[in-house]
Amino acid sequence: MMLDEVVLRDPARLAAVNRARRALPAQPIPLDAISRLAARLLHGPMAAATLVGADEEFFAGNHGLPESLTARGRAPLEYSVCKYVVARDHPVMCVDMPHDEDRELREHALVREYGVRAFLAVPVRDADDRSLGSLSVLDTEAREWSGDDLANLLDVAELLRPVATTGAAQAAERDRSFLDALLNSLSVGVLACDDTGRVTAVNQALREVSGIPADAPVPVDYAETVAGVLHDAQQRPMPWQDTPLMRALRGEHVGSIDILAVEPGVRTRTFATTAQPMTAPDGRVLGAVAVSDEVTAIRRAERFRACHVAVDEALRAARSEVEAAPAVLRAVGAALDWQYAELFFVDEGTGRLSSAGYWDASGQETEGLFGVTPVRGAGVTGRVWASGRAEWVPDVTAGPDRTAAYERRGIRTVLSVPVRNGEALLGVLTCGAGALEVNEELLTVLLDGVAAQLGVYVALHRAEQVTRQLSRAQDDFITLVGHEMRTPLTSIAANVTILAEDVDAMDAEQRQILRSVARNTGALQSIVDKLLDLAGLESGYLGLTLEQVDLAAIAAEAVGAARRLAAGSGVQLLSDLPERLPLWGDAVRLRQVVDDLLSNAVRYSRVGGRVRVELHAYEKLVSLCIADTGIGTPAEERNRVFDRFFRGSNVRHQGTTGSGLGLSVARTIASLHGGSIRLIPNRPSGTVACLQLPPDGVNRD
Repeated sequence: MMLDEVVLRDPARLAAVNRARRALPAQPIPLDAISRLAARLLHGPMAAATLVGADEEFFAGNHGLPESLTARGRAPLEYSVCKYVVARDHPVMCVDMPHDEDRELREHALVREYGVRAFLAVPVRDADDRSLGSLSVLDTEAREWSGDDLANLLDVAELLRPVATTGAAQAAERDRSFLDALLNSLSVGVLACDDTGRVTAVNQALREVSGIPADAPVPVDYAETVAGVLHDAQQRPMPWQDTPLMRALRGEHVGSIDILAVEPGVRTRTFATTAQPMTAPDGRVLGAVAVSDEVTAIRRAERFRACHVAVDEALRAARSEVEAAPAVLRAVGAALDWQYAELFFVDEGTGRLSSAGYWDASGQETEGLFGVTPVRGAGVTGRVWASGRAEWVPDVTAGPDRTAAYERRGIRTVLSVPVRNGEALLGVLTCGAGALEVNEELLTVLLDGVAAQLGVYVALHRAEQVTRQLSRAQDDFITLVGHEMRTPLTSIAANVTILAEDVDAMDAEQRQILRSVARNTGALQSIVDKLLDLAGLESGYLGLTLEQVDLAAIAAEAVGAARRLAAGSGVQLLSDLPERLPLWGDAVRLRQVVDDLLSNAVRYSRVGGRVRVELHAYEKLVSLCIADTGIGTPAEERNRVFDRFFRGSNVRHQGTTGSGLGLSVARTIASLHGGSIRLIPNRPSGTVACLQLPPDGVNRD
């Protein structure tokens, strides 16, 4: 960005700069305050009023600039963006200095040392319209500057025109006009009083809240016009003498506090308010000023964060959505600060929408308003039921939804949102306010969030109910089948045994048939026994016989018993067991688990394979691991092999027989001992089955 050194070093301009450096501190408005006002108007973190000399810029006022830059009250021109304004004699802006096409801006000292990325600067002129310096707003984020930003900054810069060259009366009038314009351009409310406490200034934003016409004088009895309207954050009436403005008049600097504007039939509004005294150089209090920023939507959103927590707690504590409804609706009503709320759910059996509960803040007669069965497509709730979309009615008294129940309760605004799980509509949440409300989009989003919580809960709860029913039906089926099959199988086995005693009377084919019947009968008996065993363990009908046992001895006995099977399969069986490992548990059941794991390891190992059994005690667990070099278990199936009747795809494809119950029983026994079983791959091939138990055994309480 080219600089005109002739302009910067013009003697007449430099003389005017020196005059301005003497005149500006005498301005009626502090220069730091003007910089702060500029930063606030443009929503920037930093602002400065500077004058440009031949080699330095002088800080007349600043807001938010680093102290290391402003401590001396001046800085070399390499830190200046003001110089560009003076050299070009018109406003200058940059939206992203580190990426600007101008190299000087990309490598500017403010970018390198202070992280400045964007600025907007306008000239500060004297009475002869010479550019003496600039008023600049700077940002550490890249940003676009709007036409309103430029206009506001130009207005503020006029306050910096030195008064020494104009008449005192004209300067005062000009400053007053500009100050009024600036105050009225602010979106926040500004209220000021003199040293007697009389309200002397109310800007446009606050006039709109107070109902004072824009061109009307400030009411002499302003305090009386707001009597009974102002409340504190706990909704207690706030006397005028306790307002931030009056506290500031007594010398107090009031930090941000919430004030509620509460009027019958009008929505409650919340204002974050600060106030401070206005003092003379000798310390005398000249008056006070208060600034109020409406934060109704922000506070409502904050309450909804607490609402989500309360709803979550209510859902966790309830056994059903109907049981949770009162607490959920109470949380929603408190967050909205509305008069009533009602929750409806679609009955799975009939498909009808019916009320699950309601919340009422008034304590009035509820007849005709709550518990009414909605008609699909009729009324606010019925239309949401039919469409599946949220509906906002800003004034139910002025349309087709007007009802005697609404009028009797004074309901004005109604918001109704669907409770969904994906595409499925599960219910409707409808709320009503006793005043005309705004912020449709915000309130709909907030209420949708609660409806989403309800939808997830209802879907999960109903899915859990179905799962429990299926599990109960499966258990009943297994128990029934097991008992019904055990009797005939016992009879078949007994008769096969009798027939086997007379094999001499049979030919070879008959003996083969008899052996096949005996083998399959034994297999069926094994399956039935495992089914009944599993059902009994899971139901608690079969318990554990707990005592102090030696897991090392149990494992050693199981390894010894498996050696014959391993030798017959051409599998090498190795073990690494301690001499003793005491544990509190059921010796028979633990042996059953080890036998099943060893049997699987040997059966699914190839000829020449190896099975290794290791038992170790650690600080927080006892681990028995059986590693084989067999066919392994597909990664996606390692958790499913513990399900009833599930057998790995590689096992089924190679034709190995089995019931798919062994690991289910083993896992149940491990769980009853407070432990677990997991499968992990054994590199380069095979599986490691690890039984992990707590070192002190299962909790015996």
